This record gives sequence, C-alpha cells and structure tokens, in this order.
Amino acid sequence: MNLPKILLIAVSFSICLFSCQASAQEILTWGDCLAETKKNNPDLISEEENIKQSEASKKITASGLLPQIDSNASVTRGGTKGQTSNTHTYGVSSSQLLFDGLKTVNNVGAASENLKAAQQKYRFTSSQVRFRLRSAFIDLLRAQELIKVSEDIVKIRRSSLQLIALRYESGLEHKGALLTAEANLAQAEFEYNQAKRGLEVAQRQLTKELGRMEFVPVTVQGDFTVSDFSLEKPDFETLAKNNPYLQQLTAQENSAAFGIKSAYGDFYPKISAQGGIDKTGTHWAPNKEQWDAGLTLTWPLFEGGLRLAQVGQARAAFRQAQAIKRSSRDGIVVTLEQTWADLRDAVERVSVQQKVLTAAEERSKISEAQYSTGFITYDNWSIIEDNRVQAKKAYLDTQANALAAEASWIQAKGETLEYAQ
Repeated sequence: MNLPKILLIAVSFSICLFSCQASAQEILTWGDCLAETKKNNPDLISEEENIKQSEASKKITASGLLPQIDSNASVTRGGTKGQTSNTHTYGVSSSQLLFDGLKTVNNVGAASENLKAAQQKYRFTSSQVRFRLRSAFIDLLRAQELIKVSEDIVKIRRSSLQLIALRYESGLEHKGALLTAEANLAQAEFEYNQAKRGLEVAQRQLTKELGRMEFVPVTVQGDFTVSDFSLEKPDFETLAKNNPYLQQLTAQENSAAFGIKSAYGDFYPKISAQGGIDKTGTHWAPNKEQWDAGLTLTWPLFEGGLRLAQVGQARAAFRQAQAIKRSSRDGIVVTLEQTWADLRDAVERVSVQQKVLTAAEERSKISEAQYSTGFITYDNWSIIEDNRVQAKKAYLDTQANALAAEASWIQAKGETLEYAQ
C-alpha cells in the first residue's frame, strides 16, 4: 500500500472518530448560553454584590436622619477605707438631628446616585459579558463549521491526487504535478487537525464565559444569519443616551453635584436634640430616677480654611465628572457610527463572497472535466482548484465576521444579556 492511500485511510478514520465524539457532546443554543451566563458569570456576580454594597451605603447614610436610641446598664463598686458600696444604673438615651445645613440630606442624595451608578455599571458589565459570550459562541460555531469545510477540502485534495496519480501512472502527467497534489493533501490534512485543535480552544473560551467551574466539551447550535441589521441609518444620538456606561457617568455627575451641596452644609450650624432617663441605686433594682433633655448647637468658627478647601475639592470633582461624561458621550457616538458601518460592510461582503464561492465551485466542475480529458493543463486546473479551496474558507470567514460585526454593534448600543438576538 503506497503512502497516499495510507494517509487517506488515517484521515478518514480521524474524521469518523471526531464525528462520533461530537455527537455525544452537550448541545447549547444561543438562548441556553444567555440563561446560563446570567446565573453563573463571576463578573456579573461581582457587580451584583457591588449593588448590594451601594444599597447598604445609602441606608447607612440615611440612618443619620432618624432618631438614635441607646441603652445602658452598669454596676460599680467603690467606697472609702472600711466602707464599700455598689452603684447600679440603667437607662436609655436618644438624640435626633434637627438641622445640619442639609448636609446629611445631600449625602443621602449622593448615595442614591451612587446606587444608580452601580446599577448602570452592572448593565455595562452585562453588555461586555454579552459581547464576550457572543464572540465565544461565534468562534465555536465557526470552528465547528471549519471542521466540515476542512473535511471537504481534504476530499477535494484527495480526489485531485487520485486523478493526477492515474494520469501520472499512464504517463500523461509529470512528477511535479503528483508531488504538488501530495503536498496539497498534506496541507489539507494539517489544516483539518489544526481546526480540531482550534475547536477545543473555542470550547474552553465559551465554558469560561458561561461561568462553569469545570470544562466539559460542548457543541453550539445556530447559523450565520445576521438579524440585528437595517439599511436605514439609526439615530446615534438617541442610542448613545441609552448606553449604560453613559448613564453610569450621568449618575456619577449627579452624585458629584450633591457633593458640592453637602460641602456647603458645613458652613451652617448643626442642631440636635438629646434626652434620656436613668435609674440608679445602691441595690438592684435601682429606684432613683433622673432624666435630662436639651438642645445642642455646634458651629465651627475657624478650621484653617478646611471648609473652603472641601468645597473647592467637591467643585473640581463635579467638573471632572462633567468632562468625563462629555468625552465618553462623544466617543460612544463615534463608536456607534463606526460599528454600524462595519456591520453594513460585513453583511454586503457575505453576499459578494457567496457569489464568488458559487462561481469558483462551478468553474471547478468544468475545469476538472476539461483536465481529465486533456483540454487544459495541470497548471491552469490547479489554479482553479486552489481558488475553489480559498473561496470555501473565505466564505466561512466572511459569515463569521458578519456575526462578529453584529456583536460589536449590539455592544456599542449597550445591550445586555437580556437582549436575546
């Protein structure tokens, strides 16, 4: 048995083995991936905990507006030489903030805006996770299809080798053509094995984005249809306003505005009311009662310019937040227009490449018949066959690139994992 036949048998066995393994793998649709990622992705879990921290921070700040009530109990022993006694005390005390220049109220407002910022940050992270998940899904879908394309190319190269081998044995073709055909088959076999290795890498990337703790080979189910596309140019300004990152920056800007008001609150007096009641005595339970109630006013007169510096710092933070928001908003609009143009180019390119592939396959059929009957030379026929092979790979790449452009467009809009397309 000669070497080409041995290689053909080995490749056929490898293809059969791969097909059997693939059929036993877990199959995931895009909807399955979205649902699992929402539950398990660690980046989303981290942002959920960040929201909980912001909620707690708001409650902590707001607690300063409510009455503060404390209880106390003590027992002490003391006396003079030769005489000791116990003193028992228990009671409650309370205080209520009445006025602090609205500092605490503005701090609560800032905390509320920080909570909104955390919620929008979660949406922004969800958008990023969706993009990574979609990219991993597309890569695996492409890797699966590349296995089939590579298998077809192996068959094409095998058929070419068989035809050239027959012509070489009959003296109608030179040895260079035979060696070239054998090299083309070896290249096709290498690319097939390379595609299998790429498939495993794509599976691991998808497993990571799903948030799974352990790697399990999976197969995705889907097609290369682009659904989020319209020939009509969208309103980029409106889309930018709804972007979660821009809304996060808006909330941070609002929080900084409350920070200025809070800083000005330090220029006003702080007034609070206190009251308490205690019972004391030398025996338990004590029965001597005493109470107190009053108002406290605190108004710093001089702090070395501290309050003025704090106001200046708050104003600078606000202006910084405004500048960051403006710059980001302009960048988002540009990104939206660029990604939409890229998507439109990618979709049109698929249509063009499909025609190129159809023409290459038809031309290959004709040229093979012409070569087998001696109407064209090997050099001409091999060029046509190479074009066919390249067209098959280029068409797959073009389809995958169109889906990737769609994923970038959806991310630029700020769509989250709730966006099913």
